Amino acid sequence: MRSALPVLVVIAAVILLWYAGAVWLNARWTIDQAARAGTSVTVWDIVRDAMDQRRPLLPPPHQVALVLWEGIAEEPVTSKRSLVWHALVTLQATFSGFLLGTLVGILMAVGIVYSRVLDLTLMPWAIISQTIPIVALAPMIVVLSNSLGIGDRLGVENRLVAKTIIAAYLSFFPVLVSMIKGLRSPDPMQLDLLATYSATSRQSFWKLRLPASLPFFFASLKVAVAAALVGAIVGELPTGAIDGLGARMLVASQFGQPLLMWAALFAAAGVAGILIVALGLLERRAGRRMGGRG
Repeated sequence: MRSALPVLVVIAAVILLWYAGAVWLNARWTIDQAARAGTSVTVWDIVRDAMDQRRPLLPPPHQVALVLWEGIAEEPVTSKRSLVWHALVTLQATFSGFLLGTLVGILMAVGIVYSRVLDLTLMPWAIISQTIPIVALAPMIVVLSNSLGIGDRLGVENRLVAKTIIAAYLSFFPVLVSMIKGLRSPDPMQLDLLATYSATSRQSFWKLRLPASLPFFFASLKVAVAAALVGAIVGELPTGAIDGLGARMLVASQFGQPLLMWAALFAAAGVAGILIVALGLLERRAGRRMGGRG
């Protein structure tokens, strides 16, 4: 209970500030309406109206929670009005991009650790690639993937290919950096000991370097999966997608539905939290299998 108390206090403070911000930002509409009608309003009228506007500038927490509940629990999963449906669509690109980005990051890390040439050539470009805003790069990826017809060759939608590439682009770098650090983490004395046993580079990799890199690897996966989710959501914006959490946010913004936009945003945050918790459980299981405490 004591460990949960600080978290509850922070959550309560955030909710109070959120309600205060909602009243402050939504009050202008009530005051303007009263001015047009030539009537006066009290503070209570402003607060009451700010809590129940149809298109508020900042929706209060209870309105967002209600729309989120309706989109998750009160709509069939197969309905395109369901946030669960849109989350599953986004997760499809998230998983494919996450797996691709993780594989690319691992392969590049191994190459950089074992090859001085790759270290001097690949690493600078990997760092430079992360300085390009993904919002500017995403439309270019969409155009190129469509023009090359990658999705048609693979038997999948070109939109999914573009979203996968964008998600992989954002997720490979955390894995790359962490794996390089992890693979280089063994002490030189440990490497020398294996050398005295006539261990090959492959044996040193599987027996020492790879196990030593696992803590770094799982830490990077939590960052990478969140980045892949962001990439999948961002990738839905320039592709003209009508399904997915990113598409839901875009449609809600275009049609002036802030409540739906905020609900989709919190649904995405919830999905990210679930993915990170799942990776944490996987990390504990892997640690126990390797003889750790888990």
